[in-house]
Amino acid sequence: MIITVNNKKIKKEEKIYVVADFDGTLTKGNSKTSWSVLANTNLLPEKYIEDRQKLFDEYYPIEIDTSLSFDYRQNKMKEWFKLHAELFVKYHLKEEFIKQAAKNFDFMEFREGAKEFLDYLKKNNIPLIIISEGIGNFVKAFLEYKNCMFNNIYISSNMLKFKDGICVGIEDNIIHSLNKNEVSLPEHIKDKIKNKDKIILLGDKIDDVRMVNNEPDNKLIKIIWSHDKEYKIEELKKYYDYVFSDEESYLDVINNIWEC
Repeated sequence: MIITVNNKKIKKEEKIYVVADFDGTLTKGNSKTSWSVLANTNLLPEKYIEDRQKLFDEYYPIEIDTSLSFDYRQNKMKEWFKLHAELFVKYHLKEEFIKQAAKNFDFMEFREGAKEFLDYLKKNNIPLIIISEGIGNFVKAFLEYKNCMFNNIYISSNMLKFKDGICVGIEDNIIHSLNKNEVSLPEHIKDKIKNKDKIILLGDKIDDVRMVNNEPDNKLIKIIWSHDKEYKIEELKKYYDYVFSDEESYLDVINNIWEC
């Protein structure tokens, strides 16, 4: 099912770029997130899984509790991600484990038509910026395994640091669900997306609309996949132009948005 809130289209002659979330957006709604995949393998000890779950039980309710102040939630999200990364250091996460987990279809898989959608963007030289609160190393490994790490794709995400193949920390610029609007793109990427006519924004959370700031609404086409039970359809319709049910294909994005 596709709910059209605003029937926005891309004309054939218009120049565009795409901004997309990764977990639950490019991947299926029932896929594990790039933060949770390793907890579903036997690659790390049971104690890691227990410690990770404790963090989830403490911080996830804060992430989704909109009755709390936004600044408080933001600070707690940064705290959560840093603490989780410290677990990777504590339990000696190996860089090779990320590549192993990225190959397991039981944990993560593209949404239907997503690979074809990425091929379409590459063929038409359309830049794709992935802004993910997940683990960037995993996002990159997954795309490489799928033969989709094309040169029109730029990933802005949380990057784990490794030394001699063992995790030693995380880059300072933590990205979480509440601060995607603060992502700073490098100049060479800004050059590729300047002077575009339209932007397609793809997400699976209400806060994903924050991935693009300071652009007029008539330049944006915002699409969300509604697999998250935390959000009601009527609420999603306030923020997005199209609401896709979880089973819809990325080919429907091409067929519904592009005017041939």
